[in-house]
Amino acid sequence: MGQASRVDTITRELAFAKLTRTLHGTGVRDDGYHLLDSEMVLIDLADSLTFQAGSGLRVSDQIDWTGGITTARGGFEVPADATNLVVRALQLCGVEASIALEKRIPAGAGLGGGSADAAAVLRHFEFTDLDRAASLGSDVPFCLVGGRAQVTGVGEKIRALDYEEQSFVVVTPSFGLSTVGVYRRFDDLGGRPDPKGINDLTAAALSLEPKLIEWMEILGEVSGIDPVLAGSGSSIFVECALEKRDVIAELVRERVRAIKERALVTPATTVRSSHQRTGR
Repeated sequence: MGQASRVDTITRELAFAKLTRTLHGTGVRDDGYHLLDSEMVLIDLADSLTFQAGSGLRVSDQIDWTGGITTARGGFEVPADATNLVVRALQLCGVEASIALEKRIPAGAGLGGGSADAAAVLRHFEFTDLDRAASLGSDVPFCLVGGRAQVTGVGEKIRALDYEEQSFVVVTPSFGLSTVGVYRRFDDLGGRPDPKGINDLTAAALSLEPKLIEWMEILGEVSGIDPVLAGSGSSIFVECALEKRDVIAELVRERVRAIKERALVTPATTVRSSHQRTGR
């Protein structure tokens, strides 16, 4: 833990969300972990972590939910205890630091917020072992590498793909989905592939939370594009031309307000690199 004494400046890391454009199940390991073949990209929705000397984790919710008549927060609560992946990533690095985490990526959204936060810690302390990073979560290795990649195995095998500038509108309803729960329902349904060939977890997520059907209908009607489930959900997204992105996002926000629901509506663009750090 001696490295903590060398944290003598305040430094900020950005933790970009990941968007799973395609997800296919390829089997199950003997230990029960699912094997996947996915294409993932980073998008410019990001948490931020501020590092300084000391110890402890402080979490603040900076998520800008649209609409709604309820005062309840959306998604899942983010703990600041030893179960948080930030704390576990610090332990993996063998260091101690005080971290202030500002959350803009909802938990339980399928956008890899916790994994992105953990990867930001690993990156800050120059930890590069992808196999050990995967012990924190299957999305952590990709979030550590960043860019655009084909991700296989249980997430630890990363093959970089050429960067493509892509635009999306991502909609996250006010409820989260448990990744474990979605995979369990996927198994219960026989592990069938997605008929559309995009995300094999779609049927499982819709079965587990039928409200998602309504949200997919809203986004599809507004955009004229078939929505895609992001990872294990609850986020959904459409890929669209950059000039249409903000228009679609505002139309979705108007619909959200009209039906008195709550959602995070994010016009997003792909990020070329996860390595963005600023000093203070």
